[in-house]
Amino acid sequence: MNLYAVAVAVTFLAPFAVAGDGDSIDSAVRAVYDTISGPAGTRDWPRFRRLFAEGARMIPMRVTPQGAAPSVMTPDDYEKRASANFEKNAFYESEVAHRVETFGNIAHVFSTYESRHAPGEKPFARGINSFQLVKTAGGWKVMTILWDSERGGNPLPEKYQSSPKNAAN
Repeated sequence: MNLYAVAVAVTFLAPFAVAGDGDSIDSAVRAVYDTISGPAGTRDWPRFRRLFAEGARMIPMRVTPQGAAPSVMTPDDYEKRASANFEKNAFYESEVAHRVETFGNIAHVFSTYESRHAPGEKPFARGINSFQLVKTAGGWKVMTILWDSERGGNPLPEKYQSSPKNAAN
């Protein structure tokens, strides 16, 4: 194969060649954090969408005067909602601990996160992302992310601030 053909193949396939996003539960969860995190600017939304199973939902919990209220959206809705903010502001979210439960082709990950405006800064938010994943022919895909933030009256429990010693999966 000549060098020109290799260059064309690499150029064409590069946008689809994020190796390992669905290879394991950990790689799927890590890819979600990777795709939403970064300096101000556009995120890799095609990669983000590929992380989710058909019919997936993202559900942040909101606190209203009437009480807790889930806000249900699709990954496409999340992209529309978050894009303008990400274009103007750096946002880095990382997992600091997790707990994984699996059975057959389903998995649940309780993922404690911290959000920052720059790597190494003090977190401006913490909370828990509850991931539900399904194993498909294409690998592990996110079915649901349900999350809630730490706030007054809702501190992160100590047991979710570190991963159990046998947390390997």
